[in-house]
Amino acid sequence: MMRQDSNDEDVSLFDAEEDSGQKSKKSNLRHPVASFFHIFFRVTAIFAYLLCEIWSSSFIGCMVTIILLLSCDFWTVKNITGRLMVGLRWWNQVDDNGESHWVFESRKGTGKQQTGNSESRIFWLGLVVCPVLWVVFFFSTLFSFKIKWLAVVIMGVVLQGANLYGYVRCKVGGKTSLKSMATNYLGRQFLKQAVSKTEEI
Repeated sequence: MMRQDSNDEDVSLFDAEEDSGQKSKKSNLRHPVASFFHIFFRVTAIFAYLLCEIWSSSFIGCMVTIILLLSCDFWTVKNITGRLMVGLRWWNQVDDNGESHWVFESRKGTGKQQTGNSESRIFWLGLVVCPVLWVVFFFSTLFSFKIKWLAVVIMGVVLQGANLYGYVRCKVGGKTSLKSMATNYLGRQFLKQAVSKTEEI
């Protein structure tokens, strides 16, 4: 049985508090290396997928390269860049009874001020755009009957989609249902439009 838990205690994420005095005055990025690798593995996997048939005739070599890049991306985003760039982390743990618990955490208090706007934009842009591209690749592979590439594209969708789902859950809160959040948002938008229409009359 899987339960979703949220840990409400304030946590130190990847020793981010220790780095508070080391901000570079030349750049708006607090963690330029993390920002680079957040984008590097994702973009390299996409370019490798798009250009692999041009560079190499070996399907197995291309497939292994792309899956390794996707795996490196998954690990890097889940374990490093999420903590450093936006102060979020998520994982699954199994307790002594064998029950699976999903834990979603976000940095609280003074730690939230340590994430920069530019890093946050880079993080969320990379996190959202790349899974969308893999979904597009999935449909193009399916409709062009390139069945041998289907496993690679599914790996891209699953690995990058899992990180997207985990970080969205961290952002909105571990106990908050994404469906209820979307319903509340749409309800507020409808109410705002109704109020603005009545004010115009």
